[in-house]
Amino acid sequence: MAAGNNPERRTRKFSEVVTPRPIRTRSLTSRGVAPRQELGPLEQLLGVWTGRGTGWNMIALPFHKAPAPPAGFKFRVLMNQYDEELQFTFVDDDVPNRGLSRPSQPDFDQFVVTLDYQQKITQIAAEDRPSSGGLAGPVGLPIHHEPGLWLYEKNRRSTDDQIKGDAVSEVELDVARLASIPHGNSVLALGKSEVHHGMPPIPPISGLPSGRFEDVTTPDYDFRSATDPDPYFEPYRHYIDNPFMGNVTAPGFPGFSPADMNAILRFANQNVDIVRTTTLTVDSTRKSAGISNVPFSVREAEPVSMKSTFWIQELAEKDEQGNPKLRLQYSQVVMLHFFRPREDEFPERAVWPHISIATLDKLPAGYELVES
Repeated sequence: MAAGNNPERRTRKFSEVVTPRPIRTRSLTSRGVAPRQELGPLEQLLGVWTGRGTGWNMIALPFHKAPAPPAGFKFRVLMNQYDEELQFTFVDDDVPNRGLSRPSQPDFDQFVVTLDYQQKITQIAAEDRPSSGGLAGPVGLPIHHEPGLWLYEKNRRSTDDQIKGDAVSEVELDVARLASIPHGNSVLALGKSEVHHGMPPIPPISGLPSGRFEDVTTPDYDFRSATDPDPYFEPYRHYIDNPFMGNVTAPGFPGFSPADMNAILRFANQNVDIVRTTTLTVDSTRKSAGISNVPFSVREAEPVSMKSTFWIQELAEKDEQGNPKLRLQYSQVVMLHFFRPREDEFPERAVWPHISIATLDKLPAGYELVES
């Protein structure tokens, strides 16, 4: 039996688990460590970033109670708008990976910059289609917690193929991201850093499952046909015709649409004077990277890849100390395989996107986080 007012553990939901109260507050800007010497492209991440209603998420989920075809299929599309707190703290600027010398590499060992991060996301608006009758959850629902590490390899870097059209070249991999998710997923993604004057273009991203519809701007795909639409992707067609707006009423706001899920990021950059941008792009499909999942996820909705881009923006606007204000945007795509064995007729090669985007502001130095 449950003790007191606590629900029985086997029936508790994630949102009902009470977080233990810390003994004291934690300072995020004074760790008592030696002066940092070289953090490379990760330097500006240090500190606390927050967004209030500036995060957006779309995911397709298995849905056992979905209406029978053609009114529905065994999935639903869930849309969320969320608040976010993202903390980065210093770990080390010279983690040694021991090794042997090579003819082209005079260094014996590799040295790695390491930052710890903690991501917490709270839902402020949500809806799903077909409607699950309340599974989308209420305002204030904790929907994501992610601890992890960002790495910058200072030397002894690896390379990987980079293919653009017919051109094949090599790219040097200098950054990595490690993530752990409470659903039972562990991610290692590798990539590269770049520095740009101003803000580089943010490319459009389709939210449709790959393998069937690759270009939503082409009008002749059957799922957009007015006379004979494909019923399987009605939820996606609905959100293309009626983008998810959350609680935003700003004029010109494009909403969150599978036609281009990065449109909100470009909207957020209007009239913002961005002087310099550091870009971190990591991908779990690069060599030696990957995702490991618990057996249930592998069977029902298996994450098979993750690619994310972080844009660390230095603004012309100054803070109270006269330093440039910093802003962070990210766009992340996780691809899922559904149902093993499959219970529908969709091609086995298709993968389903889980897309998250956000715009965050960096809090001033000296901020104290008090947990309750």
